[in-house]
Amino acid sequence: MRIARAELFELTLPLLEPFVISGGAMTERRSIVVVLHDEAGHVGFGESPPFQFPFYSEETLVSARDMIARVLLPRIVGHEFDGPEAVDAALRDGVRGNWFARAGVETAAWDLEAYRRNTGLAALLAERVGVAPAASVACGVALGIPPGREPAELTRAVYDAVRHGYRRVKIKVAPGWDEAAVRAARQGLEGSELPLTVDANGAYEWPRDERALRALDDAELLYIEQPLHPDELVGHARLAEQLRTPICLDETLRDARAARQVMDLQGPRVWNIKVHRVGGLTEVCRIYRLAGEYGAQLWAGTMPESGIGSQCALAAASLPLFVYPSDLEPSARWFGRNGDVIKLVLGRDGRMAVPQQSCARLLDPGRFRLLTTPVA
Repeated sequence: MRIARAELFELTLPLLEPFVISGGAMTERRSIVVVLHDEAGHVGFGESPPFQFPFYSEETLVSARDMIARVLLPRIVGHEFDGPEAVDAALRDGVRGNWFARAGVETAAWDLEAYRRNTGLAALLAERVGVAPAASVACGVALGIPPGREPAELTRAVYDAVRHGYRRVKIKVAPGWDEAAVRAARQGLEGSELPLTVDANGAYEWPRDERALRALDDAELLYIEQPLHPDELVGHARLAEQLRTPICLDETLRDARAARQVMDLQGPRVWNIKVHRVGGLTEVCRIYRLAGEYGAQLWAGTMPESGIGSQCALAAASLPLFVYPSDLEPSARWFGRNGDVIKLVLGRDGRMAVPQQSCARLLDPGRFRLLTTPVA
């Protein structure tokens, strides 16, 4: 593929309600959309979705936008590549970190190939790792910390999630909002056999918070996601030896290099793969192969992104090693009935169909024009 030109947009999607995690909150979803064109009129869409403030990752919306416009796009526009993996190599050379920025461009290259071949991202990924993709994926709900930390609000939210057919419930926790949160969630799950997980986004420390983590260990959870700081790779490995409940890695699993270290340490075997957090789909393939060697069990996380970025998570979740329900939710849950630029729909069976087309063929062009601003 030869990248003839590129466009850059800022996308703003208002959230129906604030989403709160241990590190911060947001009331709208802003992200950068990269659009790549080849000389034959094919087009590929990618999304770079870091938050506006660095409470989840070091990157921010402003830093990603600058990196994409000033450093990354000049490396590929006007150049020819054998495929998206070659684009990934060009973006990685001499660039440390900046995973979200690279993913915005790299996933657009994958989507451009999908458009050129008249297929979807899932088929391309499955081809690369030598498996057959699933036609649909099981979906779980991710519930933030309710305003005011009111247990009754969380109970109602969990009850609604059960009624909507989700296959797993995840709640956000933090020091001081853990045991009460689990009790409230259990009330909402009463009469249901849905698995419950918690996600701390790195808010705990060991041994400072040992009592709280031991209490979570006794709560019969499917797994405990990212309890310690992202840099605590060894800490998570040691914590996994201390607790009976499996530990799931999220922010710590930055890339395949981190995955190899987890393997060397005999660390956690539940991995949350977020396409944009690891730098794109090429890195997902690298991590996937390592997971196969290690026997890790995977699921796909989201930030959440718009329907554009979620196509990547859907594609990853369609691979066989993604055995747990993924954080893929209908667009209406976050943005309202017709609020997204690519509409995601949850079936009554708690599953979401895996598209067989590229983003350009799924996109609502009117909504996209209405909700985006060109970046100079």
